[in-house]
Amino acid sequence: MKIDISIVLPVLNEEKKINSAIQALDAQAFDGSFEIIVVDGHSKGTTLKQIAKKQIIKLISLPGRGRQMNAGAGKAKGSILLFLHCDSFLPAGALNAILNVIKQQGAVAGAFDLAIDADGFVFRMIEKTASIRSRLTKIPYGDQAVFIRKDYFFDMGQYAPYPIMEDVDLMKRIKIKGGKIHILKLQAITSARRWQKEGLLYCTLRNWTLLTLFFLGIKPETLVKFYKS
Repeated sequence: MKIDISIVLPVLNEEKKINSAIQALDAQAFDGSFEIIVVDGHSKGTTLKQIAKKQIIKLISLPGRGRQMNAGAGKAKGSILLFLHCDSFLPAGALNAILNVIKQQGAVAGAFDLAIDADGFVFRMIEKTASIRSRLTKIPYGDQAVFIRKDYFFDMGQYAPYPIMEDVDLMKRIKIKGGKIHILKLQAITSARRWQKEGLLYCTLRNWTLLTLFFLGIKPETLVKFYKS
């Protein structure tokens, strides 16, 4: 069977969330066909063992989202790759929108606007800022559900094996090459757990600082020390 979209989920210690993530994808109304590839960064595949649906493609790779997503892309049969974090959920109509953007509008890659699953004015401001930033720079983050033509992804050399900023690096390379990146107005809903755990102000300012330092040439291997601190 022809596969239109391969959805790649890089996971690590997501035993409690993986089945709800898969169920949400199965609930998507789609005119085409898709497959789901879950790539576990744990050597024992602890998240994979909790998957209830038999049709899921299960892989184990070295940890690191870049490496995991590359491994998933290597097994993908679809002409379009969608990289989705386990704690992010697609809006209704997302897969049809992706197919239209790639097939009809000539984009090579894209992503969704950002929504955060928490109440509060500050979260709405973060969403708005992310939307403006993405449209101005055409460099979305991974939690905005990045999608890309598979052939173009491999032509670009896939994700760099960086500990962080692999998503920003790929979009930056696409921009330099002149590829069209489309930001959909539909919102991908991501978990607020990191902001809630680390603090709104700290997490937001830290992310902006790391992004700025990355564009100034600081290596991701250095930046990740501050991301995990």
